[in-house]
Order: sequence, then C-alpha cells, then structure tokens
Amino acid sequence: MENATTIDTGADGEELQTEVSAKSAIPANELDQLTTDIIGALKTVYDPEIPCDIYELGLIYKVDIEDDRSINIDMTLTAPGCPVAGEMPGWVENAVSAVAGVGPVNVDMVFDPPWTPDRMSDEAKVALNWY
Repeated sequence: MENATTIDTGADGEELQTEVSAKSAIPANELDQLTTDIIGALKTVYDPEIPCDIYELGLIYKVDIEDDRSINIDMTLTAPGCPVAGEMPGWVENAVSAVAGVGPVNVDMVFDPPWTPDRMSDEAKVALNWY
C-alpha cells in the first residue's frame, strides 16, 4: 500500500488531519496546499435541500491523499433515501477532480456511522439557525 495522508472530519465538524505514514512522497508545503484546495472544492458542493455545503454539514467522513495524488473520499448523506444519492458522489468527484495537482478521484458512499446533526460544524449550525 502506498503512503497516504488522511483528512478526517470529527463528529463536531472540526477538521482532524492525520498522517497515516511517517513520510509522504508529496512535499509538506504542497500537501498543505493540496489539502486546502480539496477542502475548498468540497465546500462548493451543496446539499440541494439544505442551504449549506457538504463539508460543513459533516457529510465528508474521510479524504485520503495518496502519494500518486489519487484521492479517495468516504462520504455519506443526511438520509439514505436522499433524492440526490445517485448524483452527489459525481458532484464531489467533479469538484475535487478540478483541483490542480490531483490524480484520479474515487468517491465511496458510506452509511456507517450514520450521519447526525452533531457532525455539523459551528458554521453550518449558524447558517441553519440551529443554535
């Protein structure tokens, strides 16, 4: 298995970045920029029923940045029966694929653990008046 850097989003929407391996083949400053750009791309994708982006909603569970710059994303939906369940992974793939320097992007839909509003960031809670 190649080295990878993982961006995990905690249950409260706070970003937790973890180095999976001791060294990445991608230089640290480039990896930081790639991470920032990927998160920025994810924030351009919105759930059509909720006026908030999928990253702040906590729908992105994990982003792996492999040494070959391929990107593997685990995401979920607010509900398994979401009407855009078949389309949203494509939206995420397209958004992240547009980031300069990334290789192939794979998006997997996961439902374990199930999404709860606790995964939303403070920004999302403010946007939705959930305070």
